[in-house]
Amino acid sequence: MRQTHFYRPSEGHGLPHDPFNAIIAPRPIGWISSQSADGDLNLAPYSFFNAFNYRPPIVGFSSVGAKDTLANVQATGEFCWNLASAELAEQMNTSSAELGPAEDEFATAGLSTAESRVVAVPHVAQARAVFECRASQIVPLTTAAGDPTPSTMVFGEVVGVHIDRDLLHDGVYQTAAAQPLLRAGGAASYFTVSQEHHMLMPRPGA
Repeated sequence: MRQTHFYRPSEGHGLPHDPFNAIIAPRPIGWISSQSADGDLNLAPYSFFNAFNYRPPIVGFSSVGAKDTLANVQATGEFCWNLASAELAEQMNTSSAELGPAEDEFATAGLSTAESRVVAVPHVAQARAVFECRASQIVPLTTAAGDPTPSTMVFGEVVGVHIDRDLLHDGVYQTAAAQPLLRAGGAASYFTVSQEHHMLMPRPGA
């Protein structure tokens, strides 16, 4: 019989490092650009990010604490998701630094801004894929008992998509070619994907 390590999160995990993030991994990075009502730009990576609906496409990220990105989206109702690829790893990591609301993470990370087509928020010019988003729901997260947590979930409808044409082969987006950077457990762990690990698994009856 397989031996398991069991713990109740409320009582601690009893391990050298919390395994939660490492188990739910790897995760896409929510590299979110936003803009305050006064026009101050912000760019920050979020490790709790994913897609939640097809039509209309909806993505979401969780802000642990009241950070500038959350305040900006609450004020303007807009944000952009920028693909954090392996080639932009250092810039993505630099943008995670704690800066003041008026300090520009684009400039700090050596990135250029590009004008978006649908929303007013600029996006990362160097990103090979971008989602322009309008906030659809902003939801404070609670415990099962209804107690507040420090986190707020931001959902956004994707209203514009930019894709580097070199990532399209016969009209099909090539995930491995994009080299998405993926968040793992620990304070500094990341993964990426490669074509050699690609497999096809059609659904039963498809």
